[in-house]
Amino acid sequence: MRIFPLISVLCLIVLVLILTILTQVGGVILLIALLIGLFFKKYVLLKTSLVFSSLYLVVTFFLIPFVAPKFGRVKIQENDQLNLVSNLYALCNRNYVVPELHDLLQELGKDLADEKIQLNILDANFPFIDGFPLLPHRSHNDGRKVDISLVYETSDGQYSHAVMSRSGYGVFESPKETEIKQYEICFEKGNTYYDLAKYIKLGMVNEQLIFSEKGTKILINKLTSSDIGKLFIEPHLKQRLRLNHNKVRFQGCKATRHDDHIHIQL
Repeated sequence: MRIFPLISVLCLIVLVLILTILTQVGGVILLIALLIGLFFKKYVLLKTSLVFSSLYLVVTFFLIPFVAPKFGRVKIQENDQLNLVSNLYALCNRNYVVPELHDLLQELGKDLADEKIQLNILDANFPFIDGFPLLPHRSHNDGRKVDISLVYETSDGQYSHAVMSRSGYGVFESPKETEIKQYEICFEKGNTYYDLAKYIKLGMVNEQLIFSEKGTKILINKLTSSDIGKLFIEPHLKQRLRLNHNKVRFQGCKATRHDDHIHIQL
């Protein structure tokens, strides 16, 4: 058996941790692939990489959707009315919720279809284990939370099914001069990570789109009339859209700003 230099072991540990943080199961799958790789005599790195990739894809797209319901979570099913903003959320197993939230999202998608608005889903939850953190989120750890994109429109006022960044995060609808600037308040309290989402855009697309006040208010009104428990959005957008329902809350300075997406939970 080969003895790896200390630096290689440390790099392996870091890689396992990163894959676990990003995908929940990737670290374990990597370790399995490395064990299988011990039997290879030639092209070890290439063959081990192929084993890991194949195992990961099979587990992610065929095994986990079958096993997750036994742990109380289901994969979010996409359709014409409901869409994952990025395939990365599915690839990283971040698209699981409890059945009650899944049903709510499906019904919401159907309701929004009448308004010609598509429901765009961002991060949800991992498929297993309550309390397992879905970083960088503070609370997506029980299958009962999901992030939803704001609604955007084109220059001629038509609702768009697209978003402005590849991840759906990080493009802030900042406060106007007369609106409360919550990010400044949070910065003054020492929460310098409050606008962390600007670093996870994964690139800009559709920069010509415009934040739709009307469409976003329709979306939020339908959410607050459903069985959700809370909805987080930035205070200046609550003010601008005249959102008076008691389910609409401020998430607090210890989270990140919510003028690039909406957070809902049962």
